[in-house]
Amino acid sequence: MTVRMRHTRSHTANRRSHHALKGVRTSTCSKCGSQHIRHQTCATCGTYRGRQIIDVVGIQSKKLARKAKRNKDMGLEEETPKNEEKALDANTLSKK
Repeated sequence: MTVRMRHTRSHTANRRSHHALKGVRTSTCSKCGSQHIRHQTCATCGTYRGRQIIDVVGIQSKKLARKAKRNKDMGLEEETPKNEEKALDANTLSKK
C-alpha cells in the first residue's frame, strides 16, 4: 500500500522532537571524588556504594607485568616506566 497523505515537515519534526538522547547522569564518588555513571563502580578507585569491588592497583600491576613480559619475549629493550619507582597506591591512581 502507498501512503495517501503527505506528512508535512512540521508534523515530522513534532514526532521526532522526542527522539533526542538524554544526557548521562553522573554521581560523585564518595571515596575519590571523581565522576562516574550512576549504579556502576568508580573506574578510578574501584568502589561501589562505599565497598571496594575492583582492585585497581592489582590490575595496574598485572598490566605492567604483562607489558614487560611481552617486550622481553619480542626482544625489545626493557622499558621501565618513570613512575614505577614509587609504590602503586590507590590514592595516587585515582588522581586525574
